[in-house]
Amino acid sequence: MSNLEFQEIKFHDIQTQENNSEDIRLSELAESPINRNNKIQPHGVLLVLRETDLKILQVSTNITEILNIEPNQILDKSLEELLDPFQIENIKKGLLQESIDLINPSKIWMRKKGDDYAVFDAIFHRNPQGSLILELEPAFSQENIPFLSFYHLAKASISRLEETANLEDFCQIIVQEVRKVTGFDRVMLYRFDEDDHGSVIAEEKIDSLEPYLGLHYPESDIPKPARKLFCANWIRFIPNSHATNVDLIPSTNPTVESATDLTNSILRSASPCHIEYLHNMGVGASLTISLVKEGRLWGLIACHHQKPKYVSYELRKACEFLGRVIFSEVSTREETEDYDYRMRLTYIQSTLIDYMSQAENFIDGLVQQQPNILDLTSAQGAAICFGGNWTTVGETPTVEELNFLVGWLKNNVETEIFYTDSLPRIYPDAEKFKNVASGLLAIPISQRNYVLWFRPEVIQTVNWGGDPNKPYDLKKEQDDLQLCPRKSFDLWKQTVQLTSLPWRAVEVKAALELRKAIVNIILRQADELALLAADLERSNGELKKFAYVASHDLQEPLNQVANYVQLLEMRYKKSLDEDADEFINYVVEGVSLMQTLIDDVLAYSKVDMQVGNFQRTEVGKALERALNNLRGRISQSEAIINYPDLPIILADGTQLMQLFQNLISNAIKFRSEKPVEIDINASRLEDEWLFSVRDNGIGIDPQFSDRIFIIFQRLHARDEYPGTGMGLAICKKIVECHRGRIWVESQLGEGATFYFTIPVGGGKIRDREWRNRNQ
Repeated sequence: MSNLEFQEIKFHDIQTQENNSEDIRLSELAESPINRNNKIQPHGVLLVLRETDLKILQVSTNITEILNIEPNQILDKSLEELLDPFQIENIKKGLLQESIDLINPSKIWMRKKGDDYAVFDAIFHRNPQGSLILELEPAFSQENIPFLSFYHLAKASISRLEETANLEDFCQIIVQEVRKVTGFDRVMLYRFDEDDHGSVIAEEKIDSLEPYLGLHYPESDIPKPARKLFCANWIRFIPNSHATNVDLIPSTNPTVESATDLTNSILRSASPCHIEYLHNMGVGASLTISLVKEGRLWGLIACHHQKPKYVSYELRKACEFLGRVIFSEVSTREETEDYDYRMRLTYIQSTLIDYMSQAENFIDGLVQQQPNILDLTSAQGAAICFGGNWTTVGETPTVEELNFLVGWLKNNVETEIFYTDSLPRIYPDAEKFKNVASGLLAIPISQRNYVLWFRPEVIQTVNWGGDPNKPYDLKKEQDDLQLCPRKSFDLWKQTVQLTSLPWRAVEVKAALELRKAIVNIILRQADELALLAADLERSNGELKKFAYVASHDLQEPLNQVANYVQLLEMRYKKSLDEDADEFINYVVEGVSLMQTLIDDVLAYSKVDMQVGNFQRTEVGKALERALNNLRGRISQSEAIINYPDLPIILADGTQLMQLFQNLISNAIKFRSEKPVEIDINASRLEDEWLFSVRDNGIGIDPQFSDRIFIIFQRLHARDEYPGTGMGLAICKKIVECHRGRIWVESQLGEGATFYFTIPVGGGKIRDREWRNRNQ
């Protein structure tokens, strides 16, 4: 590597580190607390008191300007030195009430230095540190707003709202009424989306201002600390964005030895970044009313004025009340608009549960009737992964893509539900199937089983109030870095791709309820299957025991019949006529057939009774034992049997020998006119061995390919081809005891090939390991 290349790489690394450091610094500044900056706005005075004796612990420095009193003259003294005893008595009574808000605002007369008096609106609150905060704003009137005036103010607005049913018109009436009450140049209703960016959904303004209606604003315009304060303090007032903030003296609260928490303060100063933001918008005064729903900031009523503007405390509280009343109606309207949809989803949900409960397979209940699983979430496609198999409906990714997606979900999602309207942004492989699955809603039923819903890409244009990718900048003031907001609020358009329509909360809830129903149905079916399996196992055990005992006990009387018939033939042969000889032959043949049947039933009943722990078995040796048992029939038929070197597997050697013996015996029995030739082969698949026994005999009609493995089933008359019809049934049972499969491929006159599989790990061993892993 050349020195120049090294320098370029080093420079790139340094630049990357600097960029990362700047991003981290921006994030830290954006999320730094803004409720402990020890500064207030200058239009009022703030006092921090010890509540027990009303001792003044901190005071704002502008007390000199407003009351002509030096801060040092009142620090560590009691509030009683500033107010007359009558006012102190009323304050103490108010502080004893259940809610301190009942005394807000109080009209307080305070004597300036000399004989002059000033009237203030006094607002008390307690902060989380245990201090009592007193804020004083100069009063424009010596009386509070009468209740009837306040009532009429609210009634006029609510009356207009009751006349409209449309939510959009409703929001427009809100901003019109607030602007009428406050007289601000612009009033906007600003709503937050699920991803915390906001948009202006209603606006009332003077004609000379450019419109903001319909513009979107990034989350960074109102960072997390500011949102938290908006939720705690529902009204925020900045009468003069160009005013110079004033300090608290001393800078720390002596009782807690830290900065005073001003979360609920009405005078608390705004952050320099927010002030600069207002200046960039040409705002001289602002009033913001929080709209909070279920503890989350739903939106804001934002009032802006180009010049400084003071609004009295009573009028601000009237606006806050109006905002709360109005917003309660907004929430009701939203819920009303969703009601029909919720009811429809509730009906679909209960219908699907009924379908699943009645179907043999719960998946059939989800996809085979109307309404189906797609209707529950208004999706265009759905897929159900259960037991490693996929069932799809509508437009979905391919099975291979679904398998990879489920693998990603297993590794990255641990919640009961996962949903996104932009899957390709977090799972890049999804870009390949964005046309069907830019949106994903997923519920895991277990670690391996999922239900997925899909929505296609919907390309849309979003109008931003400035570039959302550049919300902040950094500037250096003396030796400190400060956060700067964006300066441009010009319309900035962005085309949004790889995104679907968003999933609504009611749809997510419906999917969660369906998940609970599926889990309950699966558990119920599992219990039913467990009981059925126990009953079957008990019944099978009794049947096996009966078959074994019956077959064994029938041998003795049959042997007696055979012996006495043979004795009868030997002793009275010369005395019997031809008919009697024929009858005796019939008895002997019947007894012989009966003994063969009993032997076969006994062999069938012993198959799984004899299976123990499988051992390493040489398939070649098991085959040679079978051929040795059949050497007479092989010699008589002059059969040629071909087989290669066969593998070593985990199996029961005796049963493997019996399996080959029955298949080869059948191949010899059902031979054609051609010389008998039998080929035996084995091949290794992924997790099992595949064996084949191919002959050139008379073949089998394909319609009987399953029937021939059923007990006592025969395709030919007994006098044409002797036998009991048990041989292939025994083969099937042997293979199934090894957890394998057996089948035949054949055509009449073209021979037959019997296939069977044996798992690599051995049937019983694999089954036992599976049970151990899942206990």
